[in-house]
Amino acid sequence: MKKVMLKTTLSLAVTLASTQIFASGFAINEQSISGMGTGFAGRSSSADDASTIFGNPAGMSRLKREQVSGGAAFLDAHTDISHASSSPNRGSNDGDMVPFIAVPMGYYVKPIDDHWAFGIGMYAPFGLVTDYESGFAGRYFGSKSEVKIVTLQPTVSYAFNDKVSIGFGPTINRIDGTLESNLSITQAAPDGNVKIKGDDTALGYNIGILAQVTDSTRVGLTYHSKVKYKLDGNTKVNYNVLGLIGQNPSQKYDASLDLTTPESVDFSVTHQLDDKWTLYAGSTWTRWSRLKEITVENKGVPAALNGQFGTITEEQNWHDTWAHAIGASYQLNKEWVLRTGLSFDQAPTNNVDRSPRIPTGDRKIFSLGAGWSPTNDLTIDVAYSYLREESVKVNNTNDRGQTYDAKYQNWANGFGVGATYRF
Repeated sequence: MKKVMLKTTLSLAVTLASTQIFASGFAINEQSISGMGTGFAGRSSSADDASTIFGNPAGMSRLKREQVSGGAAFLDAHTDISHASSSPNRGSNDGDMVPFIAVPMGYYVKPIDDHWAFGIGMYAPFGLVTDYESGFAGRYFGSKSEVKIVTLQPTVSYAFNDKVSIGFGPTINRIDGTLESNLSITQAAPDGNVKIKGDDTALGYNIGILAQVTDSTRVGLTYHSKVKYKLDGNTKVNYNVLGLIGQNPSQKYDASLDLTTPESVDFSVTHQLDDKWTLYAGSTWTRWSRLKEITVENKGVPAALNGQFGTITEEQNWHDTWAHAIGASYQLNKEWVLRTGLSFDQAPTNNVDRSPRIPTGDRKIFSLGAGWSPTNDLTIDVAYSYLREESVKVNNTNDRGQTYDAKYQNWANGFGVGATYRF
């Protein structure tokens, strides 16, 4: 029972497995539509618009006009599930567990003088929506998840001169999650349900430095801090399948889960080759090794069930990851700029602990984009990305003897549209 329960609770921490397959683990890359077009190469050094608040807050010093940027990325993810087996041997493996989702973003930057600039941004650094079909064969290891993290970041930057600037922004992060799994005690018994809700607000920060090292080359370094959450909520368990005489069919317990989203370091280079071509390259390190295990505390559990539902712990043993990207843009004319990029992204999961909620592997992403400026005040950006992951295996067993083994192959299409208006 411990593993059945935990696979639901677990997803509150290891979220966006198959939905968010445009960045490693459960991070989201889509905070900039212009950056999406180059595969996020040069994210900490390009400073093309107000979305630099996320990419590198020091980049606000390059924006000489007050401006607002906003947009949304739309993710269409797909999964092929093959070579599936389960015990009990019943259920489907459709793989259509990821709905079409949108990831919005918005930013505002105002230069104060030749040195100072102020900005504020709102974006989603992490998130999840997965919903397997009701008869999914792996439903005892995860059936439905919906988790959202929204970040508000007020930011300031300071330019020491026309070569070097720094930026800093505290982040106010809100997490909300609702997660479900099926529960069954015997093959003959009908399925029950485990549902967990939790939320918290926590603080972090982003800090960056930007340097114009030559007339044509700019480098940037950005640090996104870890954020420590303590999610409080409740766990609802349908007791019908437990056969406990005299107990209510459903019980609700207070639940808490400690979760730390990892810090990351992004280093990138932007090089203007000539009047037409600009080249980008970047690497991001993420400290996913923080996720060694998940421990959930449920209060008010009857003594007879405390061993099953009181404190639940499961090993995760994620590892640190690197992501690398290269990209280019071509200034076709005054109105149009064309973009492209190629990214390589490691997955932090391992073959032992991977579950249906986290069926991801290393991935490659190809991106295209364009910016159209009909006037000097307005730019409209569009982007498209295609991602394909290596195939991975899921091998799950719980202490009820239930198992689920399968091979997952994930791919996705991403679409982005945004606009920047300068005052």
